[in-house]
Amino acid sequence: CLDQEGKLHEFGSQWRTDDCNDCSSSRGGIRCCSSYATPVDYDKEKCESIFNKEICSYKVVEKDDHSKECPVHSWVG
Repeated sequence: CLDQEGKLHEFGSQWRTDDCNDCSSSRGGIRCCSSYATPVDYDKEKCESIFNKEICSYKVVEKDDHSKECPVHSWVG
């Protein structure tokens, strides 16, 4: 199978893309899905979500002080 970037993958192989999707290859084609959960229920006025592409995850922190994490009540992924 060829992925979107033109890279060849063997049937049955698995990999993570540069944009944090987990993919697998089979005779039926390539399937990809997000490898991370996205925060959706937190105080958006006081806090902001920051995506770390190196570890493929979000952190929710106070806008004025990124050293303070905010509680997240719901994630989707």
